[in-house]
Amino acid sequence: MKSIKNHFSLIVALFAILFSIEVLIINNRAINAYEVKLASNYSIVVVSNTLITNKQFKSYSPYIATSKELSAEKIISKLQKNISKQNIQLLKLAMPKFYQLKLNHYPTPYQIKTITNALFSNPNITKVQDFSNTYNTTFKLLLLLKTITQIFTLTIFIITILLISKEMRIWQLKHKERMNIMGLFGAPVWLRSAVLFRLAIVDALIASAITAILFYIISQTRFIKTQLSSIGININIFLPIQDGITLVIISTCLSIILASIIVIGYKEEI
Repeated sequence: MKSIKNHFSLIVALFAILFSIEVLIINNRAINAYEVKLASNYSIVVVSNTLITNKQFKSYSPYIATSKELSAEKIISKLQKNISKQNIQLLKLAMPKFYQLKLNHYPTPYQIKTITNALFSNPNITKVQDFSNTYNTTFKLLLLLKTITQIFTLTIFIITILLISKEMRIWQLKHKERMNIMGLFGAPVWLRSAVLFRLAIVDALIASAITAILFYIISQTRFIKTQLSSIGININIFLPIQDGITLVIISTCLSIILASIIVIGYKEEI
């Protein structure tokens, strides 16, 4: 019964860490996908007195992916009833050029400012509409969400590390007599603590499996898929193989490192 309790305590502690880490991974994955969507919808409108090629626009900033000239035919067509054809032709020549710029990634406010300043270095460009007010609000919300998730993960990680260390220390004290007897017969430290390492590795694998199964089930629920679809994201937020391997590596390495620290500390006390 005590053995089961020891296993359960360590598994729960490891599960808490893995759960928070996986939440961070999924959150970043979803935010990155949303940023790609925002980048595809975001554009900068440029007004110029002269023709500017796509190559010229790219020379202003490496963040500019493509440029598209916007047609003014719709505006002119509304004026055709009241203006003669000759004046229409003169109007077409006199009207400035409108361009829509697409970026190769979701930029930061600083990058948008840099792009705008670079475009204004061309004296023929009279106006740049970067929609910075709306964009900055969205960017700050995404940044806030990332920060909150990271703080949450870090807090859970630190608290749980302390709990795991305490649990392993308690386990070691319970087996102190057995380890001392083995030491009298010349058993090396790693052999005396073999059970502790075995306990750590087994529980790490169990915690990883539980976490992976839980997140796989959650990722397949209709609610999650509906929520992602509502904001235009169509991705698998949980990758069983990739995330499963990551969880196993993190939990196993963490358990072995903590067990090693406990063993080294115990050796120094003897």
